[in-house]
Amino acid sequence: MATGPGSTTTTSSLGKEDNLHQQVLASFPLCDVMEEDLTQNPKLCKLLVALSQRVDPTGLTATLKAELEKAEQKLQNQRLRWLRSESLHLMLQEMIQDHHVRKHHATVPPDQNMFYDTMERCLLVAQCVRQLDPSTTTSQDQPSVLGLNPQQVMELMPSEQNVQRMKQSLPRELEKHLRRKCFSLLSYYQPEWESESDGLKNIKLSQLSGLLDNERKKAQSLKEVCRENTILLQRQTQLYLSEMTKCMQLLQTLILDHKLKIQTDLDRKKLDYFEGKCDLVLQKIRTEMEEIHLDTYTADKISAHRKIRHQLVSDLQVSQEEKQSIQIKLASFQILGQEFEALAEEYCKLRQEIDTKTWALKEFAQHT
Repeated sequence: MATGPGSTTTTSSLGKEDNLHQQVLASFPLCDVMEEDLTQNPKLCKLLVALSQRVDPTGLTATLKAELEKAEQKLQNQRLRWLRSESLHLMLQEMIQDHHVRKHHATVPPDQNMFYDTMERCLLVAQCVRQLDPSTTTSQDQPSVLGLNPQQVMELMPSEQNVQRMKQSLPRELEKHLRRKCFSLLSYYQPEWESESDGLKNIKLSQLSGLLDNERKKAQSLKEVCRENTILLQRQTQLYLSEMTKCMQLLQTLILDHKLKIQTDLDRKKLDYFEGKCDLVLQKIRTEMEEIHLDTYTADKISAHRKIRHQLVSDLQVSQEEKQSIQIKLASFQILGQEFEALAEEYCKLRQEIDTKTWALKEFAQHT
């Protein structure tokens, strides 16, 4: 099938728009924007493209990012110095605790007792002096504890000779303690290396930092992949929810149409049912009426009714004949004129008086 230059141009423009949308989505992974939003709002898409050239995926400009990296580097250096001093302090505390534990389980040489007692007193005095010194972060004077000052606490320091001996032995003892901890860490990292010789352990211990660094980088890479997968999952979830919403709307429309169609068929069937039921009730009423007629009109009653009807028809015919004769007489009287009408009225009055008096004489005769 042949295609013209117009279709080629349209296809290329659609491809450019898709690439542009993918570029915007990749430049702003934390932005909750979908490809449909960019398609419906081209000006927003252009704005995000222009903005992606000035900020990084986290939303920081180049200047702010440089300042942030500088501040993070400074904070990292300060944190490293603090961790060094804090780890050394904790290491010395562990050495003292291990010494107290060994004293309860075995006999310790006097020189070691002197070494650890001197180190413990030095640590306690240094800690107390630090607590009594005014804070370097505020200009306000702090109240003294129990009325003591740093000079009074410094008097509790061991003798200078014991301190010097402790300082000479400290690197060696600290090295032993660190070696034991490193071997414990090595055994924890690879339990099967615990039975090997110290020389082999030292060799593997020198490689442990590289192994841990590789694993840390691998963990960071996996974390980054997990973050990207999480963002992709969120977008796919939004797309899935959008598609699910459309499907639900379509399904609701189909269900409504199907329900209306079924309701129409159901209403038609109900109408047919009620019509049939109505016809049945009418037939039953007619049957009841016929039964009532049969019970009411027996053969004798019908015969009597026929005789009555025959008699009434005969009386009706006689009455009609009398009516016709009277009408003929009335017509002949009307021909005589108004004088005869007055005479007839007077005659009627006289007849009424005669009838009244006759009735009165009969009543009087009955009561006498």
